Amino acid sequence: MNCDGPKELGPGARPTIIIYCGPLVHTLSPSPSSFVQPSHKTFRIKKKLAKKMRQNRPIPHWIRMRTDNTIRYNAKRRHWRRTKLGF
Repeated sequence: MNCDGPKELGPGARPTIIIYCGPLVHTLSPSPSSFVQPSHKTFRIKKKLAKKMRQNRPIPHWIRMRTDNTIRYNAKRRHWRRTKLGF
């Protein structure tokens, strides 16, 4: 590891924080998956979240009957933990 001094980061680089705790070294890097939604949301974000909640449901049973079971499930279904919305 080179300890010459501070270095400039590139335009797309994210800063990384290294914490030394005895024999263990922890690296903290900001990532999009670690984003936590604030409790005070703007109305625009709240409307987007409400729309995504309405879209994230199984298809009605009558659509399966109408299409002769060619559409069996909602292909755009999203799990809250696996796929994040990105806003």
